[in-house]
Amino acid sequence: MKTSIRFFNDREVRAVWDEEHSRWLFSVLDIVGVLNQEENYTKNRNYWKYLKAKLKKENNELVSATTQLKLLASDGKKYNTDTLDSDGIIALAKNFPNTKAGKFLDWFLYSENSIDGQSKKKAYELFETKLIHEIEIGSIKSLQQIHAYLFGGLYDFAGKIRQKNISKAGFRFASAQFLDKSLQEIENMPESNFEEIVEKYVELNIAHPFMEGNGRSTRIWLDLLLKKQVKKCVDWSKISKNDYMNAMKLSPTNSKALTELLKNALTNKIQDREMFMKGIDYSYYYEEDE
Repeated sequence: MKTSIRFFNDREVRAVWDEEHSRWLFSVLDIVGVLNQEENYTKNRNYWKYLKAKLKKENNELVSATTQLKLLASDGKKYNTDTLDSDGIIALAKNFPNTKAGKFLDWFLYSENSIDGQSKKKAYELFETKLIHEIEIGSIKSLQQIHAYLFGGLYDFAGKIRQKNISKAGFRFASAQFLDKSLQEIENMPESNFEEIVEKYVELNIAHPFMEGNGRSTRIWLDLLLKKQVKKCVDWSKISKNDYMNAMKLSPTNSKALTELLKNALTNKIQDREMFMKGIDYSYYYEEDE
């Protein structure tokens, strides 16, 4: 099954792709937990049991629309879980009286059709279509290819090296005037071991070659380089958003925290489809606004 993880207020919402009907199916228990702001699995299960009985009594068709699938839980085991499609989740949220439902629906309806939502689908396709195997690994050209694929049709600068100076949170990235030269120097940096690859990744982040979409593109680029040179990739699900962002902020002057963070999350599952998909989910999550 094609699985995906979405994040609402730092909470996971699991989803599975239904190939037969071309739709995503979302875990009802995850949605219940989000809407009730409850992390306890048993309490969420009991609440859904109560709500199901109430909806049945009211002859609400929502319950009959659920599909049971085996989903992977946090304990590493798979359990039968009720799921609903997008329309079902919207209907479910409307049965919650609290104000959280409104905020959740805004996020849910926006997430699929936003630039990030559409780009994320393209990132999945990189693997599904096997185009990822045609990318020239480690070069700046390969990074441009990744960016062009992720954001083609969404940004007119997709795959193009920026011609303007940019900054973020007070940090000014490499000057556009010298960017081509800087990128060539980065490409020529050594990459024979893990530490060298991380240093190359740090310099690429400082350069920030594109107007938008740098992080999402460079994390794919990094994993491809790690797979080629050290036969490992990063299990991004082991790295929290907060830890990653803090390590990246420190990296221009001290990359030790980032190196340790990435090293502790390395895995040899370099051909694993779910590892790639999960990596995309977390990568896009890192870029969501606070």
